[in-house]
Amino acid sequence: MSRTNSFLAIDLGAESGRAILGRIDDRLTLDEIHRFPNGPVRVANHIYWDVLRLWAEVQNGMRIAAESAGGSLAGIGVDTWGVDFGLLDSSDRLIGNPYHYRDVRTNGMIEAASQIVPLEEIYNQTGIQFMQLNTLFQLFAMRQEHDPALQGARTFLTIPDLLNFWLTGSKVNEFTDATTTQCYNPREKRWAAELLAALDIPGQIFGQIVQPGTVLETLRPSVAEDASCERIPVIAVGSHDTASAVAAVPAEGDDFIYISSGTWSLIGIESLEPIINADSLNYNLTNEGGVCDTIRFLKNIMGMWLLQECRRQWAKAGKNYSYDELTNLAARAPARESFVYVGDDRFLAPGHMVERIQGFCQETSQPVPQSEAEIVRCILESLALEYRWSTEKFRELSGKALPVIHIIGGGSRNRLLNQFTADATGCEVIAGPVEATAIGNILMQAIGLGHFSSLEEGRSLVRRSFEVTSFEPQTAQAWDEAYNRYLALRK
Repeated sequence: MSRTNSFLAIDLGAESGRAILGRIDDRLTLDEIHRFPNGPVRVANHIYWDVLRLWAEVQNGMRIAAESAGGSLAGIGVDTWGVDFGLLDSSDRLIGNPYHYRDVRTNGMIEAASQIVPLEEIYNQTGIQFMQLNTLFQLFAMRQEHDPALQGARTFLTIPDLLNFWLTGSKVNEFTDATTTQCYNPREKRWAAELLAALDIPGQIFGQIVQPGTVLETLRPSVAEDASCERIPVIAVGSHDTASAVAAVPAEGDDFIYISSGTWSLIGIESLEPIINADSLNYNLTNEGGVCDTIRFLKNIMGMWLLQECRRQWAKAGKNYSYDELTNLAARAPARESFVYVGDDRFLAPGHMVERIQGFCQETSQPVPQSEAEIVRCILESLALEYRWSTEKFRELSGKALPVIHIIGGGSRNRLLNQFTADATGCEVIAGPVEATAIGNILMQAIGLGHFSSLEEGRSLVRRSFEVTSFEPQTAQAWDEAYNRYLALRK
């Protein structure tokens, strides 16, 4: 591989991280060269990210990439999940391990913050849907607890910003991840200083915001030496993994819905401006930053998390199912018997997911799923129905027909969920590519370094490079009846 067309994407997710080497010629090819597990670490009553281990794995991926590419790469880009962060002291040292977004310290913080600033005003300033895991409420919880880490902080960096700092020494806040914090004002394109001040959150810790595609610095000499590579430029890509994934949607035009399907399902549309009004607040829709001057107007839904937790619980009981095995079981289970509202707060925390699903069904006077097949079918059908709800709201607020849904990411491999989504929404569903996040990461590196002139040119490359699968809607009437039942559960 030559320096001119080889790129390293570091993609960290809630379950695992990968280092993926991409080569751009007439087509884009990918090679996953390093994979490692990720997840929460519990200490006493709190859960954290083991960020130093993740940093070590990032360096391992770089060493392998440098060896594979002969020590020469065009660029490196890092993307991760959103909302979580590290705080640096006055000597640029990390203050403690970053908390995990599912930590319990944010319980009740939305309600507490609303006693100081009404929810309508928080939304008006930020355009972000209310979830207790949002950075704003994590920081507010620290202030409420008089956490010395916040008192001693001088710099706020989201997780990808922190890794970019360790790679290069550049302390900046990348736009797409900054917008997920609920500390950013998308109308005025700046940090929401008035909101932060009202909640007694120190505004001076927030830094310069840079756009995706910004070339930061080259690798620190010590990092390059440890990886046995040149001082490769690091590019601030769409650092929020969904922003990178959406960049890779193989669509033409803008009349489409995307679903980035993984631990979370992020369903939305691309918009040139934030959509912030009474209806978007009522529907709890969010305006997150996208690449190339776009806004990702979307709904953040607990996606495959429910299935992941059930699978983990069954594995502890000695039943080690693969995801394909669980999907095949669900395909043979009775159709549309029981649903759960996937946005219910009871499903947010890890553990005992099977019992929580069963408890929801019992409380709502539905048949209680018992077998693994019934529980998985319940999860997948519920997700499809939630996708329909979101689809209707996006049509209403955008005025677009939105006839096509592009499902990207790891969840796009679930053919049963893809078909359920087509059936429930009445849309054509186009599934793929699976590695959308890494693809979008690499596209933004290439745009930042001048290899492409536009996102449209990059998406054309995606269409040439990766196969997709189409699903047409079936059994619409049966899903209409199911949707009416589901709406009653959302209240």
